[in-house]
Amino acid sequence: MAVINFGSINIDHVYQVDHFVQPGETLASTDYQQLLGGKGANQSIALAKAGTNVRHVGKIHESDAQFKQAMIKHGIDCKFVDCTDIPTGHAIIQVTPSGENAIVLFGGANQAIDDKDILRALDDAQPNDWVLTQNETSNIDAVLSQAREKSLKVAFNPAPMTESVKSLPHDCIDLLIVNEVEAAEISGCSDLADIEAYFRKDWAHAEVIITLGKAGVRMLRGEETLEMPAFVVEAVDTTAAGDTFIGFFLSEYTYRGSAEHALRRACAASALAVTRVGAAQSIPDAQDVDAFLQRQ
Repeated sequence: MAVINFGSINIDHVYQVDHFVQPGETLASTDYQQLLGGKGANQSIALAKAGTNVRHVGKIHESDAQFKQAMIKHGIDCKFVDCTDIPTGHAIIQVTPSGENAIVLFGGANQAIDDKDILRALDDAQPNDWVLTQNETSNIDAVLSQAREKSLKVAFNPAPMTESVKSLPHDCIDLLIVNEVEAAEISGCSDLADIEAYFRKDWAHAEVIITLGKAGVRMLRGEETLEMPAFVVEAVDTTAAGDTFIGFFLSEYTYRGSAEHALRRACAASALAVTRVGAAQSIPDAQDVDAFLQRQ
């Protein structure tokens, strides 16, 4: 079994700042790093570190091949990561002392995935494979439709949230993973009870995970609700915490099928991630997660 991830690959420009820059303000950063990132790449790395066979589908500029090599070193199958003459996507990330972040994205090569790339990547997909995608690449509607045509399970993380998400073929999605802000935007509701009622009615065909930060996570499965509290840690950088959660959850869930066990393991992995600086660099190994859970 494999997870085929149609996902972004970004160069993250990370600035440590005292506070988020305000309109008209020039703010000096206390530190700067250039790192491998992108929600897609982060989630593939988390999947690989959790022990899953993951195949990444994406594009980067031909001068940035070192980022593809970095993904390969993590154990990711990058056969369908193509080099192009379009600039690699990148992100400008501000990180405050409390660990909160603000991000500006440039899509670049991430927006060049076309129908031919999708068909090629799914050509030899097996019946028990999963497809994963986010909202940082092009042709998401085609990814969802082609995956359904091949009877593959689909997990979708609509981040960053845009109006285009509402017009996607939702019936092709088996697992929707959103944070509270994304859930509110999709549902048009602000109260969590109303949000859950919306998903039970309008997304009855899918399982829905709503991550709530320090309040933990809730998973809707038909009429059932699974709740998992967050682990208490001292956060230094929340970048990639959600991506870490998704990778570890999907890895555990697709292999073992226990949603409760997968939620606990994913919460542990994301808790470890926020205690470390960086995006991909903050994602823990499976052994780290095992040790963390043993201490709880």
